[in-house]
Amino acid sequence: MPVRFCTGILKTDKLYTSADFLSYVANKLPPAHMAKRKPKLDTVDWKRIFHIKNLLLTLSGCSLAVLAMRGFLIPNKFLDGGITGISILIYKLYHINISILSIVLNIPFIYMGYRRIGKTFAVQTSIAVVLLAIGLFFVHIPPVTEDKLLIAFFGGLIMGTGVGLVLRTGGVVDGAEVVAVFTRRKTGFSNSEIILMFNAVIFAVAAFHFGLETAMYSLITYFAATRTADYVVDGIEQYTAINIISAKQDEIKDYLVNELNKGITVYKGERGYLPGSFDIKTDADIIVTVVTRLEVHNIQNAIRSIDPKAFVYVQSIKEAAGGILKPRAHGH
Repeated sequence: MPVRFCTGILKTDKLYTSADFLSYVANKLPPAHMAKRKPKLDTVDWKRIFHIKNLLLTLSGCSLAVLAMRGFLIPNKFLDGGITGISILIYKLYHINISILSIVLNIPFIYMGYRRIGKTFAVQTSIAVVLLAIGLFFVHIPPVTEDKLLIAFFGGLIMGTGVGLVLRTGGVVDGAEVVAVFTRRKTGFSNSEIILMFNAVIFAVAAFHFGLETAMYSLITYFAATRTADYVVDGIEQYTAINIISAKQDEIKDYLVNELNKGITVYKGERGYLPGSFDIKTDADIIVTVVTRLEVHNIQNAIRSIDPKAFVYVQSIKEAAGGILKPRAHGH
């Protein structure tokens, strides 16, 4: 299918998890003809690690994670997924110091990340894990509330915000995210499916020891944390693809390119095939442009003013790079 102009590299997917991001980083390896060059993964980017912005994000993220765990999750036996959930589970069952657990349980996953993703990732994750452990050791917060629904929702919200802030620096506060990156090619499952199976075991054990109700509230916590982390990482400027099929295709192209300065991709297709007139069809250009989520509403309104009958559908973008994309407020 011919393409006139491409905005860049697109990967469409409605679910974007932190493991998806790690997978993207892990797979940005040099091509075969560049094999003799020393890959960047072999060196630690100390400038990036100790950049004031990344240090503040890591410190803030770990502080919020400590608040969520000490003030909401641990006192009520509510679990998040990954190493955080395992640490709380073991701490409640065997009373082993949770700071020690958070470090020891993360070590194998940090090593896996070092081998698969790179040294910079391993160092950033190590710093985050150590800061979390220190916070859990020294900070003791009385339970913020006794309402289970509030605990589940706001505990997950605060935890997800902390995880997302750390993820924006290029590391993670919970090494279990690396499992999906490390095993995806070997198992054939997607990142989300691997993480789901990993956490399903944790919640099943929680249901057995703490009761089904606690496990169900923990699922709310996990869902709130996951969605919040995704939002913090992507922000309100997440890339979105707008697909347009219109009889006034030239006017819409002119508007997108000349008025909004957007890049467009044009696919050749056909429109028609309607019930009652299946044999009627015409050639059509399928116009695709990638914008930030903030711009979607205004562009949709403009398209409706040009052609009220235009068929428009919007897709979430897992990753986009290259072309003339508008830069977002942050990079990760």
